[in-house]
Amino acid sequence: MMPPEPPTPGTQRQGWLERRRDKVRAEVERNRRGEYTVPTWVLALALALIVGAWLALIILA
Repeated sequence: MMPPEPPTPGTQRQGWLERRRDKVRAEVERNRRGEYTVPTWVLALALALIVGAWLALIILA
């Protein structure tokens, strides 16, 4: 009985590349349908900047 051949690096890489392309394609389709959401870290950064500016205005006024 012969053991199965190990996958070649090209085959494994192409599989990874295909999965990555599918993920990107699915994300673009979701965004075109209007399902785009802003990442949480962007919202947190915006809130921190607004609060920081407000506090600076109060302290430096």
